[in-house]
Amino acid sequence: MGAAVIATAVLVTTGPVHLWPSGSRTAPASAEPDEPEVARVGVRARSGAPETAAGVEMAAPTRSDYTDDKAVAYFRSRWRDRTSALVRDIRTTGGYLRIYTDLPEADDDSDAAITLCERGLEYLAAEGDASRVVFVQADLGENGNPVLANVLGPDDPDCRVTSPEPR
Repeated sequence: MGAAVIATAVLVTTGPVHLWPSGSRTAPASAEPDEPEVARVGVRARSGAPETAAGVEMAAPTRSDYTDDKAVAYFRSRWRDRTSALVRDIRTTGGYLRIYTDLPEADDDSDAAITLCERGLEYLAAEGDASRVVFVQADLGENGNPVLANVLGPDDPDCRVTSPEPR
């Protein structure tokens, strides 16, 4: 019991989880002055009620040639919670919004994946995009970036993982 209390105390005192551009959950060995600073990300809980994790922080997402800066800015300006800290990159490719996360591939249809998918839909609606195609993808692993939640268009009713009908 004593070890559990100590472990809990350590978790409580270590503060928020930081995600660095490299994807590591810890700071780089030597921080250079030109390294990006950790930015706060504002987010709402899935129920719409504000979440109390005001101290959750996230570094700038991992950049790629396809990073959708407008989507990243939208997510950063709207939400601040643990779910947002899972986002590593947001890309728009081929008319699809792809949200890359730190979630493991076993988290398909998890609350966090569904919440991020719903936020992606909110972003598309705010942009006037009627295509409604969003993929929330797991952390890179043996199977690439598996899909954890998705919406495949206007006829797809929710963010639960779906597959297109075979032709």
